[in-house]
Amino acid sequence: MSIGLAIQAFFKILFNREAAAAYQRLTSGEAVDQPTPAAAESTPAEAPAKAQAPAPPKPTRSDAIGLLAALQREARFVDLVQESLDAYSDEQVGAAARDVLRDTKKVLDRMFAIAPLTESEEGDSMQTPAEVDPGQIRLTGNVHGDAPFSGTIAHHGWKAAKCELPRWSGSPESDRVIAPIELEIA
Repeated sequence: MSIGLAIQAFFKILFNREAAAAYQRLTSGEAVDQPTPAAAESTPAEAPAKAQAPAPPKPTRSDAIGLLAALQREARFVDLVQESLDAYSDEQVGAAARDVLRDTKKVLDRMFAIAPLTESEEGDSMQTPAEVDPGQIRLTGNVHGDAPFSGTIAHHGWKAAKCELPRWSGSPESDRVIAPIELEIA
């Protein structure tokens, strides 16, 4: 259960600014129920005098489910991960994985334009700035003393140059559906 919750929390924080801000306040020791500065500034001092008709509820679907649905629809990603591989040879798994990985890369490139965090190559030397941002640089190995640190790049990191997730307009009953049932009619 805790792994599922961790994955759910990860995607919620990744794709929901309010959840990310609440998590940041929580981990920094601030009260979680405080509104974010942007929300506090945008709150009007007085409520409008006339009430507006309630808008129809927007379809709600987690962006994480939308991403999984796109990966399944365009790359069959969930099929590969959920399939028991015991009955298949390594060659069969490799052949299937090659297509899924190629198509998964296309989806991720289209939605996120994923690029290396640094132009430096793995194995190159690097010195950190005096203030190390742990969201950008993870220090490993024999870490002691104060920044700046010098070391060898073990992984160049990744960043999303954009985040363009598809909009969803389905029914509330299908808000957690990753892939619909495929029913072939004879």
